[in-house]
Amino acid sequence: MPAYYMAGTTGWRLITGYGLLLLFLVTYRQLYNSPNNKTFTFWLIIQVGIIMILAIFYNLFNIFLGFFPANFIGWYANKKIFNRALILFAIAIISPIFIHSDHLFSEGNLTLLVFVAVMLISPFGIRSMNSKMELEKKLDEANEQIKELVKRDERMRIARDLHDTLGHTLSMITLKSQLVGKLLSKDIEKAKIETKEIERTSRSALRQVRELVSDMRAVTVAEELIEVESILQTAGISFQLFGDPKLEEVPSLTQNILSMCLREAVTNIVKHSNANNCSVHLIQEEGEIVLEVEDDGIGLVNQGKQGNGLKGIHERLALIDGSVTIHSRKGVQLVITIPIIVKEAKAGVVS
Repeated sequence: MPAYYMAGTTGWRLITGYGLLLLFLVTYRQLYNSPNNKTFTFWLIIQVGIIMILAIFYNLFNIFLGFFPANFIGWYANKKIFNRALILFAIAIISPIFIHSDHLFSEGNLTLLVFVAVMLISPFGIRSMNSKMELEKKLDEANEQIKELVKRDERMRIARDLHDTLGHTLSMITLKSQLVGKLLSKDIEKAKIETKEIERTSRSALRQVRELVSDMRAVTVAEELIEVESILQTAGISFQLFGDPKLEEVPSLTQNILSMCLREAVTNIVKHSNANNCSVHLIQEEGEIVLEVEDDGIGLVNQGKQGNGLKGIHERLALIDGSVTIHSRKGVQLVITIPIIVKEAKAGVVS
């Protein structure tokens, strides 16, 4: 249509009009390929200026070209820049209407005002749509990152569980094998019994591997204490328990993590402490649970260095905002503190 309106002109007006129309097409292309906001704004100003010239000096209906810059104004992500661009655009579009108001009203072309109103409103819709597309893009990127983090966390979880669970069981098998070696020359019948026990423990290890592959095995503190007592007795370490191990009002996730930490602590005692005695204290107070594991062994050899077991305890406790402190004087005292939400503990009373 702009080319049609210009066809009625002659001379320099015709040449200038087609030149402006060609430049308008150039700005349209450049706006799609602008590398930054400054270049984008430069070409947008030229485009709006061309529309003003064509609408004022050629034909008022050239104002319909304003739908093109209206689309590009919606691309501004910065709200302040968007508002400024929209105000300047509105001035540029409304100015030709005021200049040609007599022509507009005399020929009954008031419907043009409706299109101008749509033209000025459309940048809001374009901006909203672009914002939504940008958010969807960021959401897709975030989901991809989450998938990678979940995969990495799952690998770390499996590594921790293999270390904690199988390390516990294989330590028991090692101890029992050593015991069988000593009993072979003293008590054959007792050696046979221990051999059967090794077989049972190895089957238990196989079952644990299958459970770890499928999912994390949920273990209560009471169940874990039975296993703890068994492995300590096998290692020739006496065991004492203080406190109620049931912890019925404690969530299963918290119990499972606490059980894993207890298992790792006892495994370290058996492997490294040379202790004769081990005690476990369970203290349940309002708002927290304290688990103390203490032995009378040689203490920490490398005070500033933590092995995979202690790192695993720290990582697990971080999931439930727990903490661990280690004291090493005569032996090692491991103190684990886990916060418990009071309203969860009293859910039965509230309901």
